[in-house]
Amino acid sequence: MNSRRDFIIKTSIVGGGIALSPTLTFGITNSSEKLKVGLIGIGLRGTNHLTNLLLRDDVVITAICDIDSTRIAMGLDKIEKKGQKKPEVFDKNEFDYKNLLNLKDVDAVIISTPWLWHTRMAKDSMLSGKYTGVEVSAANTLEECWDLVNTHEQTGTHLMILENVNYRRDIMAVLNMVKQNVFGELMHFRCGYQHDLRFVKLNDGKTAYGKGVEFGEKGISESKWRTQHSLLRNADVYPTHGVGPIAVMCDVNRGNRFMSLTSHATKSRGLHNYIVENGGEDHPNAKLKFKMGDVITSTIETSNGETIIVTHDTSLPRPYSLGFRVQGTKGLWEVDGNRIYIEGKSKSHKWDNADEWLKKYDHPLWVKYGEQATGAGHGGMDFFVINAFVESAKQNIAPPLDAYDAAVWSAITPLSELSIENNGEPQNFPDFTRGLWVKRQPYNWIKNTY
Repeated sequence: MNSRRDFIIKTSIVGGGIALSPTLTFGITNSSEKLKVGLIGIGLRGTNHLTNLLLRDDVVITAICDIDSTRIAMGLDKIEKKGQKKPEVFDKNEFDYKNLLNLKDVDAVIISTPWLWHTRMAKDSMLSGKYTGVEVSAANTLEECWDLVNTHEQTGTHLMILENVNYRRDIMAVLNMVKQNVFGELMHFRCGYQHDLRFVKLNDGKTAYGKGVEFGEKGISESKWRTQHSLLRNADVYPTHGVGPIAVMCDVNRGNRFMSLTSHATKSRGLHNYIVENGGEDHPNAKLKFKMGDVITSTIETSNGETIIVTHDTSLPRPYSLGFRVQGTKGLWEVDGNRIYIEGKSKSHKWDNADEWLKKYDHPLWVKYGEQATGAGHGGMDFFVINAFVESAKQNIAPPLDAYDAAVWSAITPLSELSIENNGEPQNFPDFTRGLWVKRQPYNWIKNTY
């Protein structure tokens, strides 16, 4: 690992070439040297990554960074209990992360901070020659999307968007079915982020995750920063949990690409009603006007002729669902209702329970590592996303979900904002691959050895 920087510099001029050879991502390293990882942000999500990294014997945590002293203390305690050496700590201010990036004793970096910091930190990390993992969404503006791509191409340093839903067990089974042509030619998809987050967006230190109505400086955890987006932006600010898996199924950036998007938003009532119900009509926050519509619906067209409906719904009462639907010329699968219909296999016009199909097409990765994934978080999928990151970083090769994926999935946020502002006017996706999507080959997810 000591020669990692020299290797990155020597190979920077072929960064584009690596991106054209996705199969290079897969394989098992024989290196006995441990990957030295630095964590920027150890809030709830960052701590989850830390916990999973500490379960591995091929990783050592050499640095942590967070401006919250309580999170630093929790992180240090976890590391000490695992018998690892105390890492260097960076907690002086919001820009202390740059000092972490200057460390020679850090090979790879995982960024789990508020959204507004993702791109600037990821860009600085790549410029520092660190193999970079960034939480979702990766960018907030089209300029930031281009920053991720341009920095990756200029430095040859790799970026992985840490979208864990791509590794969910049912999603990977359906991906297996897609690749085996069970659904026939792909036609239509639905997905989204449908998750009642009122208790997360509005909170305070007294009620913790209960019935608080504060955010910003008076809030705790995500309510300190996430709610500000709902106040100021009318956009799908969190698209990748739904779009990431669908983009992989239809080979976006690898023989297919997103072409255009139209978006519409309902009125905003959910957060206001929650404040009134729990804080009263006279509470100062009850007078605020939240800009983000409670339900935002976007429709994406691809170059191959598929359509994708993406829904963002986080401020109204509802059960959790990512609303997946995968439909082709031979049948379809819907996550809500856990149902599937395959022409010629299912009873005519009758849904099948999806369990037997999902079991039959269980992804080889889950068959191989399912037991290890138990307890890793989010039903085990967190094990797989960290495993893919670590194995890619150890070999310094292109990750399964790369800078181009991070850019195009995250672009949904600014494009949906523009479309809503202009009465649903279609917005064109930039081609972040600069035409290379035509010749880039799909990743072989079925034969992926990790």
